[in-house]
Amino acid sequence: MKSTSESLGDTAAYLQNIRERVGQIIVGQDVVVERTIIALLTSGHLLLEGMPGLAKTLLVNTISKALHLDFRRVQFTIDLLPSDILGSEILDEKSGEFRTHKGPIFTNLLLTDEINRAAPKVQGALLESMQERKVTLGNETFSLPTPFLVIATQNPIEQSGTFELPEAQLDRFMLCHRLSYPTPEEEEEILRRNLKLGVEKKGEGAVARTEFDLVTDDAVGTPQDLIDAMEATHKIHVSEVLLKHVVDIVERTRQHPDLELGCSPRAGISLLKASRARALIHGRNYAIPEDLFALAEDVCLHRIRLSYEALAEGKTPQGILQQILNDSIS
Repeated sequence: MKSTSESLGDTAAYLQNIRERVGQIIVGQDVVVERTIIALLTSGHLLLEGMPGLAKTLLVNTISKALHLDFRRVQFTIDLLPSDILGSEILDEKSGEFRTHKGPIFTNLLLTDEINRAAPKVQGALLESMQERKVTLGNETFSLPTPFLVIATQNPIEQSGTFELPEAQLDRFMLCHRLSYPTPEEEEEILRRNLKLGVEKKGEGAVARTEFDLVTDDAVGTPQDLIDAMEATHKIHVSEVLLKHVVDIVERTRQHPDLELGCSPRAGISLLKASRARALIHGRNYAIPEDLFALAEDVCLHRIRLSYEALAEGKTPQGILQQILNDSIS
């Protein structure tokens, strides 16, 4: 029988092995990898904001293979229908009976590219399933696989032909991470690796290899290891002082004169859950204020809205949130 410290060490090593496996394919993006693992361990959902070409699809694909999870990707477009994601009932002409066709949402990791390009009814259908983790097709209700995680992406710049997610739907995402371009050193390494990919022969022809060809089906650990990690996350200690600190931060967003919309109670829950997972990833059995401050932007920024006056004065959500965090320390 392993002690608590030994079990914690094994779990931390397992999570580190996942990060190292991803690092063999993805250059940089350590924070995004950490946020994805946090979302998995806490059964939350992740929204990624970033320009095209930052390896979001490759990242999710790599993590799904490393954990031996089913992965599907849906490109959101204006003509997408809810049934294209959830599935539908199809009439079998031979038997005259309806049979159920399950959509791509029946997976472990669902990557929804450019979620803000789909019509509101499609967004609503997806986000309802995210919350309830169930899908109703006809008269029958189906539970989604476990674990189930939605990783949605949206372009923060291009707004033509898009439908901005309303605040109530944004609140369903536990984390919203904003991706940045790689550093010059990281980009050099990306180019070096790409130059070494070579060509893959197929039949009588050949095709240039891509980074996706490097992703293998060899899983890190076993499904039980992931379950153990999820259980370990819920055993991470959260002190009363830290809990009150979270309440204070959330309350300050609601009372700040420059904010017309503050954080919901779901933000506080998400901040504590994510802090637990981050503590586990860093090999601790307790959460600390550093976890809160590291995660505050990803948990809170998409849940707050500046007032018109604050926008006119050139203030930013990041600046206001940083002010709130600094005030909560003093």
